[in-house]
Amino acid sequence: MSMFSTGILVLTSPLHTLPLRIAPVLSSAAQLVERTLYVHLHPGLNLGKECQARPVYIPPVVDLSKLITRLYNNAADICGHLDVRVLLTNVHAQSATIPNCPFPTPQPLSHSPEVVLTDFPVLDTSQTHQVTQCLQKYTGRCYVCSPALSSVLLHPQLVNLEQEKVDPEKPEETVEAMKTYNDVVVGGTFDRLHGAHRTLLNISCLLANRRFLIGVCDQAMLKRKVLKELIEPYSVRVEKLQEFLHDVKPSLEVEIVPLNDPLGVSVEDPLLECIVVSEETRKGGEAVNKKRIENGLPALVLHEIQLLKDAHRSEIEEEKISSSSLRTRLLGTLLTPLKVRLKALTDIVWPEIALIVKNRIQQAREEGKQVCVLDAAVLLEAGWNDMVHEVWVTVIPEEEAVSRITERDGVSTEDALRRLHSQWSNYKQVQYANVALTTLWEPEVTQKQVLKAWNLLQKRIQQRGARQ
Repeated sequence: MSMFSTGILVLTSPLHTLPLRIAPVLSSAAQLVERTLYVHLHPGLNLGKECQARPVYIPPVVDLSKLITRLYNNAADICGHLDVRVLLTNVHAQSATIPNCPFPTPQPLSHSPEVVLTDFPVLDTSQTHQVTQCLQKYTGRCYVCSPALSSVLLHPQLVNLEQEKVDPEKPEETVEAMKTYNDVVVGGTFDRLHGAHRTLLNISCLLANRRFLIGVCDQAMLKRKVLKELIEPYSVRVEKLQEFLHDVKPSLEVEIVPLNDPLGVSVEDPLLECIVVSEETRKGGEAVNKKRIENGLPALVLHEIQLLKDAHRSEIEEEKISSSSLRTRLLGTLLTPLKVRLKALTDIVWPEIALIVKNRIQQAREEGKQVCVLDAAVLLEAGWNDMVHEVWVTVIPEEEAVSRITERDGVSTEDALRRLHSQWSNYKQVQYANVALTTLWEPEVTQKQVLKAWNLLQKRIQQRGARQ
């Protein structure tokens, strides 16, 4: 079956059984969708009878929060390459002030779905066509989709419910309503949105009725971050947050502000009612409340979510899913797409050296070498990147570089800093790099990075040769 760039998954199983079905359903969906997978929740939806296939509001309950956490956790394990987004437009507490239908008009999404998938079980195969037609009409009422929308019924190998001590015949237990708030706040770096970020954002959207305030770490708060040179620019992180949240809950008033100290605006805003934290950041939430009380403001409700464990972590990475681990995994990989470069030497700052380098590259080519390594500390400053196909950069924190220079060369800290500041900064070098590495940790870790980068380079060479 064809692969689709963007899909939307309509989950219809009862809320108490969905946690058991999420993993196999996601696994099946990942075989059909390559980039973005939206998830629409409608427990109990009957696609077998078109008259019943209407979007309705579902209440924000504790089990829904748990389901979202599990869904993102499973997605990180099973289909980490997918951009998964749980949509909440149809999640709202019952109220006389809300319209009967959550979708007066179809909601536009950042990426238009090309295929709609569902876990709805078809017991009679003669009903397959009717169910797929009903699924397409239902989805079209909710979201703006591709005119050529396809529909697929997933038939995953479901987990044996008895293993989880769940009886599908047993009536559902009384659901616990989730307390919501008008104004909710969170803070974080939000570098390269991952499953833990999405869980935090989605649950915050569940909790927030009116406004969602987000403090995003800016330069002052990034100094102690691991591989801070690889952190996305503030503007990029904000743009990705805005897109994600507009898809998830477009009715929310989203306010994103730079975070230049650990407490930020959360200690000054009188309208805030709740702050969402994890076990790791709970002390930060308590510090916010202490300062708010000092400022004569009411304390915020601390809503704690669980950390997601990283099933793919290496020995130097954190147990939880984190941006630091993702940045570590970028080492040795291609950071930016390769560009076809003109090998013009007329604008090179050091033409004599460049001529020698050019001759050595030509010699290597004539000898049949596949790879020629140009090791030059000023490669970027000199503009020699036009002579190579890829630029590989090694970065370490400034304080570590100073320590190594003073120990190796016996110079003062001031001299070491002067030497570093005469060169391009790590941030600027990474902007021009195709591959980034670091020697921050043990030599064995560096060796693994280099081996990974080398093996990926060999694959690119093979692919380039196949196209010629």
